[in-house]
Amino acid sequence: MARASASAVLVLAAAGLLAAPSAARAEASTAPAPSALSVTVVRPVEDKITETLLVTGSLLPREEIEVGPEIEGYRLVEILVEVGDTVEKGQVLARLSREVLETQLAQNTASAAKARAAIAQQRAALDQTLAQETEAAAAVERARQLRKSGTVSQETLDERERAVKVASAQVAAAREALTAAEAEEVFVKAQRDEIEVRLKRTDVRAPAAGVVLARTARLGAIALSARAEPLFRIAQDGAIDLDAEVPEDAMPRMRAGLRAEVTPAGFEAPLAGTVRLVSAEVDKSTRLGKVKIALPADPRLKPGAYGRGVIGLGGRSGLSLPQSAVMFDAAGAYVLRVEDGTVSRRPVTVALKSGGRVLVTGGLSAGEQVVARAGGFLRDGDRVNPVEVAASEVR
Repeated sequence: MARASASAVLVLAAAGLLAAPSAARAEASTAPAPSALSVTVVRPVEDKITETLLVTGSLLPREEIEVGPEIEGYRLVEILVEVGDTVEKGQVLARLSREVLETQLAQNTASAAKARAAIAQQRAALDQTLAQETEAAAAVERARQLRKSGTVSQETLDERERAVKVASAQVAAAREALTAAEAEEVFVKAQRDEIEVRLKRTDVRAPAAGVVLARTARLGAIALSARAEPLFRIAQDGAIDLDAEVPEDAMPRMRAGLRAEVTPAGFEAPLAGTVRLVSAEVDKSTRLGKVKIALPADPRLKPGAYGRGVIGLGGRSGLSLPQSAVMFDAAGAYVLRVEDGTVSRRPVTVALKSGGRVLVTGGLSAGEQVVARAGGFLRDGDRVNPVEVAASEVR
């Protein structure tokens, strides 16, 4: 009986061991599958993005005027403006000494009076010789009448005819003397005009309105019109441009009138500008071209300062995605498309980037779902649970 009981226990134990794996398999088959990773997805939207070009350069006066003396050899006795002053056209900037010219003007005044007296004297002499000529002509006429009657001799007639010739010569000489005196008066007047012009030029004036950029004028210095440095440099009308450098491949797209935003050094907000001039050549050593961007009048603008500008090149339309949805590797740009909960890599063509948006011109169609961010942690074939949000919500 004991042996029979032991055999029964072994049979029951074996049956339990055989049943355990079956129960484990049944429990495993009824366990839930692991949940898929939830990811944020967006759909591309029709958009228009403005293409921009970043440029840098220096602020320069649009037109710089060099002001120097129009006469030389005179001392600077007064300086009336300083750097930074705004001046009007014709405003006196500095004055030169006038003593020598005023002395010359006084001498000229005396010479003019002397010339007028000489003219009066010559006119009186001319009147006198004309009277003598008239009297001599009358005497000849009387002598000719009397010679016919034999009252006057031929010798007397000849003498009176010679007197007429002498009187005529004196008249001609008086006329020449009067012409010379009048010419002297004209010469003296021309000298006076020149002295007065030189006196006016002792005032160094601004040829145009603007802002004084620099002055080298010094009190007591002798003004020389041929000096290397001008007395003053003026930015005409205070107009300032950004002299910007542009890569050669962007130069064909540059044209006057393009809008730009320029941020000079130290400015917190950009200034609105316009491309004014485009250079006709590209520097062969730097491969950079030049454009000048006109800036609005602003007293804070300082020529020579650094400036950074963004030029608008026009807009392009297409499908846009948040910048976080587009990734790049050695093969180019790509996105992770989600379809039926499965991730697949999709190469795309990127045109522009602006304001956190990327314009996609190929490889993607409207309505497709794309992983919005953190796509670097996913691979082809991964199962995900897509959670769609609006493209505007992705930052």
